Amino acid sequence: MTLSPRLLVGGRIQPDAQQPPFARDILIAADGRIEGMFAPGTAPACASSADLAGRLVVAGLVDAHQHLDKSRTIASVPNPRGDLEGAVEVFKAYAATMTREDVIARAERTLAASLARGTVAIRSHANVDPETECRGLEALIEVREKWRDRIRLQVVGFLSRGSPGSNKAREWLENSIAAGADVIGGTPARVADYEPFLDLLFNAAERTGLPIDLHLDEHLDTHNLHFEAVIARTRALGMQGRVVASHSCALAALAPDAARRIIEGLADAGIGVITLPTANLFLQGRDADRLAPRGLTRVNELAAAGVTVACGSDNIQDPFVPTGSGDMLEIARWTLLAAHLGSHELPRAFTMASSNPARLMGLAADYGLRAGARADLLITDAVDCADLVAGGALSRAVLYGGRLVAGRL
Repeated sequence: MTLSPRLLVGGRIQPDAQQPPFARDILIAADGRIEGMFAPGTAPACASSADLAGRLVVAGLVDAHQHLDKSRTIASVPNPRGDLEGAVEVFKAYAATMTREDVIARAERTLAASLARGTVAIRSHANVDPETECRGLEALIEVREKWRDRIRLQVVGFLSRGSPGSNKAREWLENSIAAGADVIGGTPARVADYEPFLDLLFNAAERTGLPIDLHLDEHLDTHNLHFEAVIARTRALGMQGRVVASHSCALAALAPDAARRIIEGLADAGIGVITLPTANLFLQGRDADRLAPRGLTRVNELAAAGVTVACGSDNIQDPFVPTGSGDMLEIARWTLLAAHLGSHELPRAFTMASSNPARLMGLAADYGLRAGARADLLITDAVDCADLVAGGALSRAVLYGGRLVAGRL
């Protein structure tokens, strides 16, 4: 969609969360990209302008892991046990009755909430299984197209559970790809024959060029690990930078030396990791009779080894996570607290909810607060990125491709 060029004056920009904000006027071109950022009073004249009156401008937030097909089902699908198995069990019964219209209505509510809070891109997994088949995925693809001018949505064809046989899994996967999935994924820990299951996913990814996003070892059982198998396939097929390991909880249960070897393998293979603090805090460790584990992966060790680590919302108001607002600043806050980041690392937590997930979603070429990037921006009354994570913002305006899509300028 072509726009009239627009100049945003009087704002403070923070392209790098680690550096303080500074005054710049932003010129947005007719194609919705940032044409330039100028010292106050030096920008070219523009017919359309808005005065930001000292507000902070940052690149929009990015949520690289949601489940929009499950979102907002908690009233219909409670999880009395509170653990992962309980959530899977109760949602399976609901999924058999789930309609396309139901998924679309719930997903759109969560998209609207996320957008209003500053998120400009989301990757959502969509179950593909015996109960749902491709209904949820097809519904989210419809939502993706409907919302294309407001938010960027990637849909993962997610082979979520069960082991009905590789032939059936292959059929589900091919149907997902044919329907238009942006990413393919699965959860090898819930499949008995995980080696051929991983071969199925990786071979399809190599053939189609689609990236892979796995729910990898979302448990605390050190005798049921799949990291090495994923690392080996990523290396063998040259898929560095195209594989994401979401959750990776079991890393935290391993002894430090064993975890270090796997972390080095993830770094060497270019596999990114997404930690999902709300789900892991809620679901994991419920069988402990004292000092229940947090369930998060080794965020600090992964980052220190050079692994790109992001955080994400995961589930929002469903049996897997009964809470959630769609606010990535809230998720960044949870990550800092639960992953034991330092009190000085609020900017790092912001990065885990913005540029890091953008990189894992393959958006880096278009993303950021710089000339040539898409003008997907969050404008707030906060002091800086650290302030955004620490306390949020009372006022938020969101631009997507240079267009105001939430809030007010």
